[in-house]
Amino acid sequence: YWAIAWSGSQAISRYILDKPEMVQGKRVLDFASGCGLAAIAAARSGASSVLANDIDPICEHVTGLNAKLNEVNTPFTTDNLLLAGIPDADVILAGDVCYEEPLATQIMLWLQSAVQAGITVLLGDPGRTFLPKSQQRELQRYHAETIEPWEDTDVTRACVRTVVAQPEA
Repeated sequence: YWAIAWSGSQAISRYILDKPEMVQGKRVLDFASGCGLAAIAAARSGASSVLANDIDPICEHVTGLNAKLNEVNTPFTTDNLLLAGIPDADVILAGDVCYEEPLATQIMLWLQSAVQAGITVLLGDPGRTFLPKSQQRELQRYHAETIEPWEDTDVTRACVRTVVAQPEA
């Protein structure tokens, strides 16, 4: 799955390139980064540091190659950050992470913790079933190219959302 520029990551990348102030001078984490598309966009948009993360070790090599082609530096970790607590970042980018129910639930809880700690979270998604929209605010919609056997279409809509803090109970 690391070889595909998924529609949510495409949307986040376009959003950051269009609005570099979202990451300029900030510490950015590209969570579940795959090929590093959003990490590269953040680095090109002036982030003070960028850390790409994916648990698939092949992603590290692919991201390194893509970063080199784009003349940016994107350090990488294969650590399972869901087990590591709140990351040391100002912005978390999370593209296409809500594709399975148990994982989506775990990731959204982790992202909510990050938001509660003052971290901005940008979530890119084409509207997958397990995306809990009540925890987000839509920022921008894009058309994104896909690989038809994976998405049943060659173009899809993808949204960039910001995760919002849950009200105190």
